[in-house]
Amino acid sequence: MRWVQYRDKDRTAKELYAIAFRLREVTGRYNARLIINDRTDIALAVDADGVHLGQEDLPLSEARKIMGKRIIGISTHNVAEAVEAEKGGADYIGFGSIFPTDTKDVGAIQGVDPIRAIKQAVGIPVIAIGGIKVDNAGLVLGAGADGVAVSSGLTTGDLTRNAAAFLALFP
Repeated sequence: MRWVQYRDKDRTAKELYAIAFRLREVTGRYNARLIINDRTDIALAVDADGVHLGQEDLPLSEARKIMGKRIIGISTHNVAEAVEAEKGGADYIGFGSIFPTDTKDVGAIQGVDPIRAIKQAVGIPVIAIGGIKVDNAGLVLGAGADGVAVSSGLTTGDLTRNAAAFLALFP
């Protein structure tokens, strides 16, 4: 994988740091990006490439002061949030949930159609998230998403086979 986002809502800061530190070692060895979910402090402490923030997290403007030129991504659920994220200086947006998922409570399911409107409204990369599996990722990319975020779509079943199938979508 070329990009790893570490998301963990249940661990202490000390535990998050230890895991993120190890992930930084591994991603560094393979020249992959490491993004830490929600926690700018942990991202900086482990020298991560960036942070991904939700709508209820630290405001983008404040995160930018802390993160400097590092990558900042923002979770979005509609065109207005996507436009606001771009205007605020986000480097990319995560948009979804595209399909139903058991990974987390995602609210309304978006489907692939809104991706087209988001892509027309913003000039930064749009990463689709939520219920994306190898068999539906083509629909998402066909709708204009620049990339896909996957969790259970990667780890359910044969990890090696799933990873190879996802990577084949991005020559």
